[in-house]
Amino acid sequence: MRAVTMGLIQLHCTPDPEANIERTISAIQDAATKGAQIVCLQELFHLQYFPQRVAMENYNLAQPTDGPLLERMGRVAAELGIVLIVPFYERAGKGMYFNSAAVFDADGTMLGVTRKNHIPESPQYYEKYYFSPGNTGYPVYATQYGVIGVGICWDEWFPEVSRILALRGAEILFFPSAIGSEPEHPHISTKRAWEKAISAQGIYNGVFVAAVNRVGQEDQMTFYGGSFVSDPFGEIKESLSDQEGLLLCTVDLTDISFARNLLQFLRDRRVETYQPLLELENFQAGGKVHAKGRLDSRK
Repeated sequence: MRAVTMGLIQLHCTPDPEANIERTISAIQDAATKGAQIVCLQELFHLQYFPQRVAMENYNLAQPTDGPLLERMGRVAAELGIVLIVPFYERAGKGMYFNSAAVFDADGTMLGVTRKNHIPESPQYYEKYYFSPGNTGYPVYATQYGVIGVGICWDEWFPEVSRILALRGAEILFFPSAIGSEPEHPHISTKRAWEKAISAQGIYNGVFVAAVNRVGQEDQMTFYGGSFVSDPFGEIKESLSDQEGLLLCTVDLTDISFARNLLQFLRDRRVETYQPLLELENFQAGGKVHAKGRLDSRK
């Protein structure tokens, strides 16, 4: 048995970043006291979700990787002896900004930074104004408590992300998120779709998945929480409601081998047939699809 205990921290953010940091650190300490070995925070953990609006002054919220915010969080990881995933707004250079997550090992060492690759753009999710597409690829991190991968919010909806992370050895996929109401469709909730889409990625990759969301009203949006951990068969092991909370979940990483041996999705891949996935445009354009699904490229 290879047991590891995860702690997911689901909070409501106020307009005061320092107050959010203090509350988060208190929650991290609580998680560690209760046995958490890997703790993951929500997307942009110490800020309200500012991409609801386009405002140039919000660029001032970004932090460098060697700045006081991450130095402080690294000390927290070292003091508590935990792996800590810290999503933050990164200033990488003049005019260069990313939606990022730093990963600290249990001794406080920063193992690296994952930058969000898929950047959404829709009403009140104006992220393309604030974030460049990530350029770190899909790294995995060999921590003291297991090999982990990170995808940030919109990344979690793309199956290619989890497949790459799994193939690179990730045992747990962490998805820090900020997802809630759809302002142009107030009668629709994406919560069940979000939960199913993410937990399914655990099935076809044979990994554990941990998704962390925020909660509460921020400006014009309401975030629905629902943070959860699912196993390699997509079963939800633990979850939170739409209130603030700490989710603790202990998993056995040896379950991964059993799931992959039973459902041989990785063995039976046909990578030589996947070229259409590398084409941005509709690969059927200019051709006809026969009744049996064969593409006829003749005019």
